Amino acid sequence: MKLVLAIVQDKDSNRLANEFIEANIRATKLSSTGGFLKAGNSTFIIGVEDERVEKTLELIKKTCQSRKQYVSTSPMTLNVSLEGQVPYPVEVEVGGATVFVLPIEKFQQY
Repeated sequence: MKLVLAIVQDKDSNRLANEFIEANIRATKLSSTGGFLKAGNSTFIIGVEDERVEKTLELIKKTCQSRKQYVSTSPMTLNVSLEGQVPYPVEVEVGGATVFVLPIEKFQQY
């Protein structure tokens, strides 16, 4: 048995949850916040049998694609001192998924 932790962007979380339901993969979804852009994320906690790990990872990869997005930033954010400090858009890559697969020593359900 493995524990899969998948951190995905909020925009992808509902689609991923639906994919898990269709594939009969039980997952717990938690709201979380990213550190860099301080954007909303969802963290899925999934306990899955060893033989279903690859299917779980395939669903995550298929559903959570990275994409480009513009965010507003100011020179202060970038440690640059400019007069006026007017926010300006910067293109960043968002989305995708960060996934950890951990071995489970023992599993119990009550």
